[in-house]
Amino acid sequence: MAFSDIDRQLLQRCLARQPRAWEDFVDRFLGLVVHVVSHTGHSRSIGMATHDRDDLVAEVFTALLADDFAVLRRFRGQSSLATYLTVIARRVVVREILKRRIVPIQSDTSEIDQVAGPGESVEERLANREEVERLLDELHGEEADVVRLFHLEGKSYDEISRQTGVPTNSVGPTLSRARAKLRRQGLRTAAN
Repeated sequence: MAFSDIDRQLLQRCLARQPRAWEDFVDRFLGLVVHVVSHTGHSRSIGMATHDRDDLVAEVFTALLADDFAVLRRFRGQSSLATYLTVIARRVVVREILKRRIVPIQSDTSEIDQVAGPGESVEERLANREEVERLLDELHGEEADVVRLFHLEGKSYDEISRQTGVPTNSVGPTLSRARAKLRRQGLRTAAN
């Protein structure tokens, strides 16, 4: 898709700081930025509360305003403005997710996945922590270390990799294997 005349004029108005230009820009691209934030969170298995999503949307627009619209001034018109903004928004959102250490929500419903979430009370966090520690007794070695670092210490995949020597791209599969073992163990225990 090409850089449209409407977007070209809107961008020129913003860069020239004309009255209502920024408000028009936000009105035009707010839906796109909200979609990018939501999609990026979803693709990383991160469920976001409305206030988290709104914070990330604000971060994107703040990045666009920074240094006298530096990001917008770098746009060369080789794509549509929407495509360019999508790339910028995604980069800002990913950076903020990593900076804020927002932890992915796991897709299965094993007991190990019930670890303290952001809205839980202290009692719930302690109960979940005790449950994870009990379940960790079922695991050994590398799997136990990875699960402990991820669920109990809230470490990122990169931090776990540095600490354990497990390659970053192997941390997720290691967590999945450990969860599967725990589910199987839970089924065997329930059958007995």
